Amino acid sequence: MKEGMRAEELAVLLGATLEGDGSTLICGINDLGHATASEVSFFTNPRYHKEMMESRAGAIIMAPGFPKGACRTYLLHPDPTIAFQKAMVIFMPPTEAFSGFSGIHPTAVVHKSAVIEEGVTLCPYAVIDAHVHIGKKSFIGSHVYIGPRSRIGSHTTIHPHVVVREDSQIGDNVIIQPGAVIGSCGFGYSTDSTGKQTKLEQMGNVEIANDVEIGANTTIDRARFKSTLIGKGTKIDNLVQIAHNVEVGCHSIIVSQVGIAGSTKIGNHVVLAGKVAVIGHIEICDGVRVAACSGVSKSILKPGDYGGVPAIPLAEYNRYAVQLRRLCKESKKLDNL
Repeated sequence: MKEGMRAEELAVLLGATLEGDGSTLICGINDLGHATASEVSFFTNPRYHKEMMESRAGAIIMAPGFPKGACRTYLLHPDPTIAFQKAMVIFMPPTEAFSGFSGIHPTAVVHKSAVIEEGVTLCPYAVIDAHVHIGKKSFIGSHVYIGPRSRIGSHTTIHPHVVVREDSQIGDNVIIQPGAVIGSCGFGYSTDSTGKQTKLEQMGNVEIANDVEIGANTTIDRARFKSTLIGKGTKIDNLVQIAHNVEVGCHSIIVSQVGIAGSTKIGNHVVLAGKVAVIGHIEICDGVRVAACSGVSKSILKPGDYGGVPAIPLAEYNRYAVQLRRLCKESKKLDNL
């Protein structure tokens, strides 16, 4: 969009309540520190309060109840992040396609037994193996490999250089970012009395439900003889390792560099922050949030916030951290004596 609109018109489109000058002309979006009098910005994080108070934005999207700054026009919305996302779509409309290719490219290799539904895009050098089924209007990027007997749902996007191993089941509206590997062999070995390792064959698969997103270079291992499961709506960041037979519930968030060992069960609406390590064969119940760089070494069966190594309730962990700092100070006093 190029012509812009009045703030009062934008408020209606965003479902926001206007406070201030509704005639302000808005032509774009920007952050608080760089926004001009013709741009809209948003405020959600208290650490940017100073920038909000001094911002020269033509309008600011924020939740009701915050003090107002230099800006004359505010768009009050209970979820400013979602409202700003709508504004982004208005002023920076997404392109209809992120690839210039459509249909099945002549360099794509498709096994004669594969089923490709209508509206599917297969970009250059994609390989679709035997008995694969790809649902309608899905997008398969360049150099993607889909292994035998795998099923890809409708409206699913698989970006370039993704590997989907045999028998994987991927739902509708799934997004898999570049370089991810789905269905690789789990890390399983038996060690004999001499210390020699024998590989344990991984004969299961991976099942990914609808509306899941998987980040770049993330790996989800196939189960040893059943299924590794990722529940509906779960979002997985880049560089995550999910081992064999893990079960992740619905609408959970797994942030970058998390490692989850085999046969662990993770509930719904769980958040694992960056670099959390989870030992195998344990359970994390619904509604648990684990702070960054924590280590989960036993089951967590009560919802709440956890942190530390090993992970304990976060309030308890914070108390220990304060006590440790005090102890260090007292130790220095003793050294001086």
